[in-house]
Amino acid sequence: MHDPLSSKAKVIFYTGIAFLFGLGIASGFGWTESSLAMPVVEEAPQINAEAVRPARDLSDAFVNLADVVTPAVVRVEARRPLALRSRGDVPEQFRRFFEPEMPPQPGPDRSPNGSQWAGGSGFIFSSDGYILTNNHVVEGADAVRIAFSDRRVVEARVVGADPFTDVAVVKVDMDEALPTLSFGDSDDLKVGEWILAIGNPGFSGGAGELDYTVTAGIISARGRGLQLIQRELQGEFGRDSELPGSAIEDFIQTDAVINPGNSGGPMVDIEGRVVGINSAIASTTGFYQGYGFAIPINLARRVMEDLVEYGSVRRPRLGVQIVDVEPEDAEVYGLPNVSGVLIQGVPGDGPASDAGLEAEDVIVALDGEPVAYVGQLQGKVAMYRPGDRVEVTVYRDGSPRDFTIRLGEAPLDEVAAAPENRAEAAEERLGIFVSDLDQELADDMGFEDAQGAVITQVVRGSAANRRNLFPGDRILEVNDSEIASAADVRDALAAVEGGQVVRFLVERSDGSSRVVNVRIPSN
Repeated sequence: MHDPLSSKAKVIFYTGIAFLFGLGIASGFGWTESSLAMPVVEEAPQINAEAVRPARDLSDAFVNLADVVTPAVVRVEARRPLALRSRGDVPEQFRRFFEPEMPPQPGPDRSPNGSQWAGGSGFIFSSDGYILTNNHVVEGADAVRIAFSDRRVVEARVVGADPFTDVAVVKVDMDEALPTLSFGDSDDLKVGEWILAIGNPGFSGGAGELDYTVTAGIISARGRGLQLIQRELQGEFGRDSELPGSAIEDFIQTDAVINPGNSGGPMVDIEGRVVGINSAIASTTGFYQGYGFAIPINLARRVMEDLVEYGSVRRPRLGVQIVDVEPEDAEVYGLPNVSGVLIQGVPGDGPASDAGLEAEDVIVALDGEPVAYVGQLQGKVAMYRPGDRVEVTVYRDGSPRDFTIRLGEAPLDEVAAAPENRAEAAEERLGIFVSDLDQELADDMGFEDAQGAVITQVVRGSAANRRNLFPGDRILEVNDSEIASAADVRDALAAVEGGQVVRFLVERSDGSSRVVNVRIPSN
């Protein structure tokens, strides 16, 4: 006899078993509600706020500094020919960050006439549009533009530039008052003091991947004489020129990271005042290794004032040939310590000679302020103007003596402006450097004989580079004219107008030859 209750009980029983079995499977696959619960995330501070308050205060100070300072930091872009000019024997470990890091590519930043936009940073110091930057950022440029924090790009003009201090002033004309930065006193900087290094390394008017960078560090040292500017000027004016000795190098060293494109940007103290202009790094690899250098703002300000007022720098002249005191000098001249500036020579027609200074005098003070090294003396003298009188304290015969010197004026203005006015050779416009093939070059490049002219350098991205001329190519002919020397190459190129095509017949060290046709850029 069929029992309906018994049947219903069986259904319920087996249903329950099926449910439990399914639940087990679901749990194994993580389908149950409990598996969807998020883990508990703790948000409470691990350390008492009072314990880290000094660090928090410093962090807040950096944030506030960045907010206030960055609107006055700009991108300074300069258009210059692709051909590189020799910069002299500049030590490879010292690097200036203003040129493109990658080979130039076709695009809005490349002009068809062989020029390219590249740049660095700068900062506005006057609401009517005056901007401070490095000389090496704008040197040789035929056009300059400024990219602002709001990504506006405005044409600018170079008011003046000084290669002897690496300082330049640029001006934009705007209908509005611009944000500015104030100046601090770089003479008051102390080793160990916190600073920020700020720049705008963005590309194409600040629309690239790197607009603004803010890095923090400390003052690592002062008075670094790197001979960086001096060696660049030797390449500009020649090793025999007296002008490179007029370079003023009194760099501030910092461990703050100075990134590519940051040349010309401000170094500011903890109160947001500019104390230096970012200029270079020391590196054996090309990358940051903890050594950054900035131009003291006191020196830059003095140069800036002359550039704005006169368009050039009225540079005072002491009239001495000097070097840093070394331990041997201190011993010979009876100095109390290894400090000061040794006079090696005194030209007979200079202010120092007129005042009675002599070779082997050791300068130890200027107007009562101690002088420890050459860069410091040059920086202090640069604060004066031609015609000013200064008191110089020297050690002579083991005792100090004071002399009053009326500063002269160094005739540097016309010379300093000369690089901008140099004629641009076709060789440079093509982007090649050519030398006579002497025996040393022939041995280095694998030629059996030392005859003719050889390409020693091809500028990256130049017309020659794009047409596959290479260093080590010996030039046999230029437009069917036989070549016996580098002078023959230059003479042949001088007869070619911009926009015309030049035919090169070149030979490699393996004896193979080829023809390369290159169009000379128009500008």
